[in-house]
Amino acid sequence: MAPFFFPKTITDLEEEPEDRISLFVQHPVDVAVLSPSELEEIVKGVAFDLSDKELFCVEEQELFDQIYSFVKGFPHLLPPSKITLVESLRSNFSVLIPNISCLSRSPEEAGALSAPDRLASYLNAFKIYTYFLLSIVLIEELGSANQASRAPASSHQKGRKKHAAESWNWELQRGKIIGLVANSLEIDLKSLFGTSELDENYLSFLVSSAFTLFENSALLRDADVKDALCRIVGICATGYHYTMQSAASILHMIHKFDFLPTHMADLVGWAEHKYSDGSLAVALIREISRMNPKEYSRDTSGADNVGRFLTELADRLPKLVATNVGMLVPHFGGESYKIRNGLIGVLGKLIAKAFKDVDGDPTGVALRLRGKQAMLEIMLERCKDISAYTRSKVLQVWADLCEEHAVPIGLWNEVAEVAVGRLEDKSALVRKSALNLLITMLQHNPFGPQLRTASFEGTLEKYKKRLQELLPNGSPESSEVDDPAERCTQEADSQKVHGHGMVDLVDNKSDYNILDGLPDSCAPAVEVGISDDCLPDVGNLEQTRALVASLEAGLRFTKCISSIMPTLVQLLASSSASDVENAILLLMRCRQFQIEGAEESLRKMLPLVFSQDKAIYEAVISAFITIYVKKSPMETARNLLILATDSSIGDLAALECVISSLVSKGEIPSSTISSLWDFFNFNVSGVTAEQCRGALSILCMAAKSSPKILGVHLQEIIDIGFGRWAKEDPLLARTACVALQRLSEEDKAKIISGGGRVFGVLQNIINGFALPEHIWYAAADKAIAAIYSIHPRPEILAAEVVKKALNLTFPCNGTSNVTNAESGSGNDNTSISAVKVTKLSRFLFIVSHVALSQLVYIESCVKKVQKQKKKKETSSIEQQNDPNGHAEPSAAPNKENAINRELGLAASDEARLDSLSEQAEKDIISGRSTDKNLIGLCAPLVAKLCRNFNLMQQYPELQASGMLALCKLMLIDANFCEANLQLLFTVAENAPLEAVRSNCTIALGDLSVRFPNLLEPWTENMYGRLRDPAVSVRKNAVLVLSHLILNDMMKVKGYINEMAVRLEDVDDRISNLAKLFFHELSKKGSNPVYNLLPDILGRLSNQNLAEETFCSIMQFLIGSIKKDKQMEGLVEKLCNRFCGTTDVKQWEGIAYCLSLLTLTEKGIKKLIESFKSYEHALSEESVVSHFRVIINKAKKFAKPEVKTCVEEFEEKMSKHHTERKEQEMTAHNALLHQQKVESIEKLVAKKGTREDIHFDIATGEVINPDVVACTAGTPLNQHNLHDHETMKCSGSSGVVTASEEAGLEVQSPLSSHEGMSKAKLNAGTCHTEVREKCVASARHVSTTKTKKVNRRL
Repeated sequence: MAPFFFPKTITDLEEEPEDRISLFVQHPVDVAVLSPSELEEIVKGVAFDLSDKELFCVEEQELFDQIYSFVKGFPHLLPPSKITLVESLRSNFSVLIPNISCLSRSPEEAGALSAPDRLASYLNAFKIYTYFLLSIVLIEELGSANQASRAPASSHQKGRKKHAAESWNWELQRGKIIGLVANSLEIDLKSLFGTSELDENYLSFLVSSAFTLFENSALLRDADVKDALCRIVGICATGYHYTMQSAASILHMIHKFDFLPTHMADLVGWAEHKYSDGSLAVALIREISRMNPKEYSRDTSGADNVGRFLTELADRLPKLVATNVGMLVPHFGGESYKIRNGLIGVLGKLIAKAFKDVDGDPTGVALRLRGKQAMLEIMLERCKDISAYTRSKVLQVWADLCEEHAVPIGLWNEVAEVAVGRLEDKSALVRKSALNLLITMLQHNPFGPQLRTASFEGTLEKYKKRLQELLPNGSPESSEVDDPAERCTQEADSQKVHGHGMVDLVDNKSDYNILDGLPDSCAPAVEVGISDDCLPDVGNLEQTRALVASLEAGLRFTKCISSIMPTLVQLLASSSASDVENAILLLMRCRQFQIEGAEESLRKMLPLVFSQDKAIYEAVISAFITIYVKKSPMETARNLLILATDSSIGDLAALECVISSLVSKGEIPSSTISSLWDFFNFNVSGVTAEQCRGALSILCMAAKSSPKILGVHLQEIIDIGFGRWAKEDPLLARTACVALQRLSEEDKAKIISGGGRVFGVLQNIINGFALPEHIWYAAADKAIAAIYSIHPRPEILAAEVVKKALNLTFPCNGTSNVTNAESGSGNDNTSISAVKVTKLSRFLFIVSHVALSQLVYIESCVKKVQKQKKKKETSSIEQQNDPNGHAEPSAAPNKENAINRELGLAASDEARLDSLSEQAEKDIISGRSTDKNLIGLCAPLVAKLCRNFNLMQQYPELQASGMLALCKLMLIDANFCEANLQLLFTVAENAPLEAVRSNCTIALGDLSVRFPNLLEPWTENMYGRLRDPAVSVRKNAVLVLSHLILNDMMKVKGYINEMAVRLEDVDDRISNLAKLFFHELSKKGSNPVYNLLPDILGRLSNQNLAEETFCSIMQFLIGSIKKDKQMEGLVEKLCNRFCGTTDVKQWEGIAYCLSLLTLTEKGIKKLIESFKSYEHALSEESVVSHFRVIINKAKKFAKPEVKTCVEEFEEKMSKHHTERKEQEMTAHNALLHQQKVESIEKLVAKKGTREDIHFDIATGEVINPDVVACTAGTPLNQHNLHDHETMKCSGSSGVVTASEEAGLEVQSPLSSHEGMSKAKLNAGTCHTEVREKCVASARHVSTTKTKKVNRRL
């Protein structure tokens, strides 16, 4: 029978082979033209022959041709025919496989084939079955997408197909076929093939088919199919020496498909475990190591896949990879960071898994530990990799090693210090990995559940003393080991010691629980304060030495973590959400381990609740719940009231936001609220007045979301808040006033109906003197606010408060005193001396705050009227649309309203309301008639008081109160504001007290919002507050201007350069605020910084700024411009500014800004095209140096054609720079020469009668011996002598470009007069002749020199 050979494609079987003896298809059947019934009949016939005849009947020509035809046209078969054909082939093949195993042992039967022929027939059948079955799988998998394009059938046939398709389970058949082929490889094929080397075509077909199926990711989800494919490739590669070809195919597949690295690693791992032969893995590692690193830099996806494959392979075969990892180390020097990331992952897997068993030969142990040490050193070194992705990957691997307890104690602190250093990395990705690493190191630290520095220090000192007692006399305490392998060996031995503070990081697999803490043996042995006699005995000398070393390492680790608290606080203010989230998590972990400074640092996260980033907000809320709320009710209440008493004003505002949010979400249970009331009511033993106040503050915060919380205990609030406990803690009264404001409307109604007791208490707080001075202002503020919140007619009670304050301040007819002060009668100093400054300050506060509260009250009333009107209109519309037909009574009013809206009368109602509101606001100060009201009587007094600068200097605290009152009154009335604006700016600039200037600056911001048109002409003065010498004033100015500009309440004027200067303020807080301002400004619209930058540049260049400061400012501003189009526009704008200035300093600034831009090809072309704009500035070396920076940056990333233009531009610039320098030098020397000639002519004219004037015929110079020889005395012509010395020292030739009489250029020779031959002339006898000869000779010599110079040029 003809032998069967595997073809390249299935259609190649139809071609007659060259040897004419191989089996091929002679009579194929065109399946596509046969009807379904005919196909089904033929398939059944084939199945009958396969089941009825011998197993190797498949090699019969007719049957072979038919099977070939059906396999080739397999997509055209109906599902029943497919099932019949596949089952027949698979069942025969499954019977053939065991028969092959016993073929050589079975006796020959009479009339049967001889053993060699029978073996050849079985081999032929084996190949044919394998080929046809795998071909069916390939055709069905690869041709499934083309099934929809088959010829349409009748509706009846479609129904049959649909019904049959439901019974055609291809996934089941596919798994059986591939599994059967894989099983066929596990029999003794060497006896079947008759050689130890199987047919290469057979192996090639199997491997290529398997890899073709590996390309289908959906197919690999079937675990049985994947396992069978791995067995096929693994057996062929390892069992039948098809290693190199398989390795090449695997590497190609890894490069091509992103989902295959893990599957290929499974394949290689299976092959090694099955045959204990790592040849396939070694071949792959060798092939990867041989690749040029530059190839990986070009194929980034392939490099990533290779890296992941190596990592997975190291996870499955750690010892084998550890033996061959040296071949991969050179790739650390490649350009591809992805392959470096993969190698880092490999090292991490090897460190964790390849060195677990250190038992055995000491030499082998030392070698293995030396290899581990080398890997650890590479890991530490890679933390400084140039790529941020690699640095991040290294830190992630270190975190994984910490989780697996694979980091030796000797390296624990080194890794921690590396992570701490990476917290300041410029990449947010690296910072995130560093934070996660530190979190993991804390969670799995081997030193104990409590990391207090004092505890470690105390314990360490005691055990050091114990160690000294155990040491023999004169023996050293410890010795250094230089050999890394020996150090690792000792470290491994020391880690076996399970004493106090030591953990076996290599063998111990138990996980550490953060909440329960580490094992007690890991904790510091004793707490501080325990005597030496109570120290636990840890054993002998070596164990004590190991414990001391562990305690020293723990102390170092604790100090390292404690040192990062300031850095973590800075990360809380980062613009990256990942920095904030992970910094919060790390601080929470530090708090759990009692790291010093963690509690205080966590408080800094509270203001982040106002962040607009939802992730940051949720991180803060989650951390707050975990730290303070998820406790027992009493503990939660205690935590919250401590927060309330220890927090600043800003933190209290953030805390209020958090508490109200948690109450609205139900995160704070009612049991916690009850515990807070217990603290307030002193039902808990040991409660102080301060804790009582803190509990009430938290309850007020909770009442913001649920006002009913306070109503139940209203009487307790009044009794305790305004009772005797307020004397012990005066702030308690202020908090009680806040609680009254937070009451519900029903509870407020109860207070009103209950009489005036509460209002009397509030009035006593305002007009009384029971509270200390520094607390009274805050309490009075809240008391006035409570009056306006609760009282039905607050203006009446407020008037009584003001009158009483007036009478208390001016006991004798207070109103007349105020009137006299307004009219100017009387002596101000006498009046003030008769009034206590404290009383006057309080009076000013009461008057101004009542006036401001009245303004707020009027606005709230207007809003209430508008809301009621809108509600009434809505209800009328709903009533009109009532489907029950009850709209008739209101039909007339609705019709009237509609007519009013059409006539515009509704708008007139709104205008009338606005007019009434405006008049009410004016009435606060001005009044409708000539008779002014109470506040109106006091306003002139406040203004006149503030204008008395002598008095204000005498009483600085009075100036603070007076200016604050003046600012509040200015906020109410526009006329009063306009009349006192100049006074306000004068005080804001010249007031001696820093607090006064700060208050005025803040008030200017409020006035700008209230009366923008009045403040607009004073914009420059507002920006001037940024130059104040006081830090607090500058900070408030930055905050005010940032608020106004970012909220579009002030236009960005030409003085924004003052804000830019604050970027380099000496105070870091101000500098950060300015940076935040420009960062937010750059997000608005099309980035206003882009339009402002040229003007800022020009103004900063004119200021006397240090060069470093200027460069830092411009670098930050240009860094906020990201769009390429804006970069290109800046090139044009900046180049045009060269034409508008001749200042060298501005040239340098413009050139520096150009060098900071990230230029695209268009930007480079614009720069080259604008050469005429800046060519005159290229004479300056500093300007040219900045342009060279631009050129060098452009050369790195420019395309070849652009790079050519850049090189031409560089050559042109250099040439022009040289020419301009020569021209400037020539002009300078010519000027000097002209000055010298004029000096000589003046000297000749002046001393024409002297005989000691010499004329140099060779040089054409008239020489005055007095000038030449004057070295000690005063020269006759100091200017001329200076020019002469300057030219002599320079040694350069000067050319005058201006023409003389003959139109020739004149050169002044600079050679020394010594050694020259000079002709002496008697100027006294022939002065005119001498002059003519001098001039003629000078022209002759100058002409000769000029020609020589011109030839050189």
